[in-house]
Amino acid sequence: MERHLALELASTVRHDGQGGVTDDLITPAGLTHWIRGQADLLDGTVPGTITADENLRVEVVALRQAVRTLFARAVRPGPPSPADAHRLLPGEQALARLNDAAAREPVTPRLDWPDDAPPATVVGSDEPDPGVRLVAALARAAIAFLAGPEREKLRACTAPRCVRYFVKEHGRQEWCRPSCGNRARAARHYRRVRDAAAH
Repeated sequence: MERHLALELASTVRHDGQGGVTDDLITPAGLTHWIRGQADLLDGTVPGTITADENLRVEVVALRQAVRTLFARAVRPGPPSPADAHRLLPGEQALARLNDAAAREPVTPRLDWPDDAPPATVVGSDEPDPGVRLVAALARAAIAFLAGPEREKLRACTAPRCVRYFVKEHGRQEWCRPSCGNRARAARHYRRVRDAAAH
């Protein structure tokens, strides 16, 4: 299963395994841990040694709220994730927040063409603040995801207690993970047995 930085950010709000929802970015230490776990997706944009402070955490959480709002819009007419369906931003506000975050770091595409390799585009930036680079990189990843073909396959998992968004990888996929499918089938079975006993 391919990982997407925008989905990884949205998935920092998740089921806690006990019937509730947890937030992996509730503290600066949680954000620092999450950033380090995304080093391969950040592709050198942000130093792997970045240590988040409270201001950066607040910025990333605000961006995540915009991303989850836009994910909820993308899965319509299907239901949004129940984790935050009651507190989504207005669509225009979510778009503005996402675009403003992406614009915080001006980037310049450059052509790199070594003698022994084909030419490649390299995106460079002179922004010294790794926090600004992080927020802008997360926003650009969300823009690329939402403007790309994966958006059409985006779904909110409908398994009991799950709050994740996922990319549908095949035609019959209904849940984000096999464990969610098992939970959904068990809940359906329990309802059938309960309904049969009531009649």
